[in-house]
Amino acid sequence: MSHNTTEILVGGAVLAGALAFAVYAGQATGLSGTTSGYELNASFRSLEGVAVGTDVRLAGVKIGTVTDVVLNPQTYRADTRFSVKQGIDVPDDSAAIIASEGLLGGNFLEIVPGGSEFYFEPGDVVEDTQGAVSLISLLIKFVAGSGEES
Repeated sequence: MSHNTTEILVGGAVLAGALAFAVYAGQATGLSGTTSGYELNASFRSLEGVAVGTDVRLAGVKIGTVTDVVLNPQTYRADTRFSVKQGIDVPDDSAAIIASEGLLGGNFLEIVPGGSEFYFEPGDVVEDTQGAVSLISLLIKFVAGSGEES
């Protein structure tokens, strides 16, 4: 009987540790379902490297996440819905751009605030957008352009 009791205690401890880790990971990555905020929409020419769950940042600080991405069949643009934390008012002349964390980092949606005295309301559309810039296409343009100046 001592083997069964020991095995049950060790199994329970491992299960409790796994559950605690899962709860911690959910909170650390922002996957918990208790997000209070409002949603905004934007349409991008290129949304390369951005998907549902991608960070939305303002001044480098995470203020929300991308909640939905769909292709608009009429405009061939990526219609994007993203959430912004409650209490963060975004001026209604702000821009939404796809920025990169660096050469090896991923992309994120960055809000560049404008100077307006009025703010976006839930469900509003951010009109000023800039899509992702492909690093490969920039390198190709650089290499192709450098041969012409010799």
